[in-house]
Amino acid sequence: MTIDVHAHLLLPAVQAEVQRRDPEGVAEAAALELTRNGGESLAASGAMIGARIPKLTAVEARLAAMDEQGVDTQWVSASPNHFYPWAGASLAVWTATEANRLIAEHVGAAPERLVGLGLVPLQHPDRIVECLDDAVVARGLAGVEISSFAGDVELSDERLEPFWARAAELGAVIFLHPFGCSLDERLDRFYLSNTVGQPTENAVALSHLIFAGVLDRHPDLKIVAAHGGGYLPFAIGRSDRAWNVRPEAQRCAHAPSSYLKKMWFDTVVHDPVALRHLVEVAGASQVVLGSDFPFDMGLDDPVSLVRGAGLPTEVTERILTGNAEALLHTKVPA
Repeated sequence: MTIDVHAHLLLPAVQAEVQRRDPEGVAEAAALELTRNGGESLAASGAMIGARIPKLTAVEARLAAMDEQGVDTQWVSASPNHFYPWAGASLAVWTATEANRLIAEHVGAAPERLVGLGLVPLQHPDRIVECLDDAVVARGLAGVEISSFAGDVELSDERLEPFWARAAELGAVIFLHPFGCSLDERLDRFYLSNTVGQPTENAVALSHLIFAGVLDRHPDLKIVAAHGGGYLPFAIGRSDRAWNVRPEAQRCAHAPSSYLKKMWFDTVVHDPVALRHLVEVAGASQVVLGSDFPFDMGLDDPVSLVRGAGLPTEVTERILTGNAEALLHTKVPA
């Protein structure tokens, strides 16, 4: 049973309704995307997504592609363009709960092969717990997907404490997947917005969680980082050095590197050497198969990357199956 924890769903009906309710907000968000990505990359991404609409929307196309990849189960999360971090509270709560409904409907069409992850409005900490409950308790989803930040809300924000506590109580998976990078127009060419921006955002967000002591206060959290955690696992020694010599970096109880063994990381690192290093620093139990299906920056053959990385057979099988199964083991209370 090969399990892919990183696969996406596009929700055209949600986007259309957001456009209807707040056209000015959509226009401003589009202008920001142009600033961040540049026109050349936006045009290429539009063509790429257009060609993959069936895989992003239709259960039958998804299952056929999974069969081709040798993937038995996918964890399906919304395409990150559905985060809408600029939306006001009312619209943000509606988009999250409607996305949760549609994701549950999508995975419910093939429950033996699909697991759903919902959405929450990260920019509205006072509404986030109710949306988490909507996803996990009301809809039966395995957890939720969040971005690396939203507006002025970083993952170290004290206002998120009730969210982390509730997520730990529920045993909910929290899938960290950035959308956009605050470096903005510095990355507006050569597709740097994705190649550099995404791993940067992963590293920043995970560092907020670690250095703020979130994982000390909520040790049962199930944080799964997309893109192998970005740059952080590959420069964690610098974080440890800061923790050792800088008083303002000592708000976590232990060296930052120790927290890598308390989170999970997907295999979307595009390099067997990087995958082996990720296993070394995070541990064989903390790496799970991911593909970023069906986007072009994902892995076309995710299983082969893992099997060809030169890892021990037991570790390979844990990455392909056992680690993700263990993540879902905790029973959600009624």
